[in-house]
Amino acid sequence: MTSHPTPPRLSAVVTGASTGIGRATARRLAEAGYRVVVAARRLELLRALADEIGGTAVHLDVTDAKSVAALAEQVDACDVLVNCAGGAVDARSVTEAEPADWARSYDINVLGTLRVIQALLPALSRSASASIVTVTSTAALAGYPTGGSYSAAKHAERALMETLRQELCGQPLRVIEIAPGMVMTEEFALNRFGGDQQRAEAVYAGVDRPLLACDIAECILSCLALPAHVNVDRLIVRPLAQAAQHLVARGPIFAST
Repeated sequence: MTSHPTPPRLSAVVTGASTGIGRATARRLAEAGYRVVVAARRLELLRALADEIGGTAVHLDVTDAKSVAALAEQVDACDVLVNCAGGAVDARSVTEAEPADWARSYDINVLGTLRVIQALLPALSRSASASIVTVTSTAALAGYPTGGSYSAAKHAERALMETLRQELCGQPLRVIEIAPGMVMTEEFALNRFGGDQQRAEAVYAGVDRPLLACDIAECILSCLALPAHVNVDRLIVRPLAQAAQHLVARGPIFAST
């Protein structure tokens, strides 16, 4: 009987992996057999996750070019890059907004994604078939009151992905955007409202089964699992209770079991 060499495990880098969608995605990729590098600012949380999934923890601040360069130096191979680092930094109206908050939102969500893609593109280009996945938001498709800084940044991040897909046309590198609607995570709303737990909880109050981070992780894996010639340009995913950015049902939908 002829023995066949075991194919090498695919490698993935996940940013924003210390919590929320990033952490759930890292876990799901590891379950699927990927060697995962988890990257974020809070190294103590990353190390615990890396120990759990058998991955590698790397400190990363996407707003710091030197930090991004240091990540790239530690990544020899990369078949999949998942950009999860990002988030909302305020909940002010446009008329009352602080320009500094808008600049910070743009730096985290747009320039941070740009820095990471540029730094890891050489490693991705060495893969026979690579994928860049960026988690944007339904806020990239429509604005809403008090969401100006976040929506503007996510619109720009969507434009980044659309442009990159066109510029890489003809290369074996998929460019995938995941645009989630309402996802209940530990910190997203809490950070937006400056640590105000009551306001953060009110976002999800009465919503029957908002999306969870693991739901988005499953969507990401589903896109990656498709044949290499199949590119999901943009996947918009919302909970059933959210029909549009501004239209959320609050009350029971599913029969109790």
